Amino acid sequence: MSRIGKSPVNIPSGVDVKLEGNKVTVKGPKGELTQVLEAGVTLSIEGSVITFSRESDAPSHRAKHGLYRALLHNMVQGVSEGYKKEMEVIGVGYRANAAGQQLELALGFSHPIVFEIPSEVKVSANTEKGKAPVVTLESYDKQLLGQVAAKIRSFRKPEPYKGKGIRFVGEEIRRKAGKSAGKK
Repeated sequence: MSRIGKSPVNIPSGVDVKLEGNKVTVKGPKGELTQVLEAGVTLSIEGSVITFSRESDAPSHRAKHGLYRALLHNMVQGVSEGYKKEMEVIGVGYRANAAGQQLELALGFSHPIVFEIPSEVKVSANTEKGKAPVVTLESYDKQLLGQVAAKIRSFRKPEPYKGKGIRFVGEEIRRKAGKSAGKK
């Protein structure tokens, strides 16, 4: 039995979970999310606890058991508390500016990159003198937030020699020695 699938999901106060057929809707103070459950996994809501069970021990049912429990847990947590990701823009002359739902990045290319952020994600850019600009993304949808953060990071991934690029706050980049390290 799936260890993740077995554990119940607690519904905090202020969050409403509805099950209509195979479609689950989670509504809370931050927003509303929906998820369609495939056959093989059943969901039951008893008071403020959601439990999952599966039809059989078939590999596809076992995989979906833990998957849908994790997805629903992320939905409940997202609409009640929300998610936040912070990214550093490291490099000489690299800048980040947020205006509304547009993020403008100067990353050493001949032109600035203007990225349109989806309306479900809030973006802000903070620049302090002497420190790398920090881009903060906030949303109630964990999946969308991760996808947007990955897209922003893909514009200039951190490189291993000087460490320049866009990285998550707290992320460790494995550094390599340059050419001079090999000559002795």
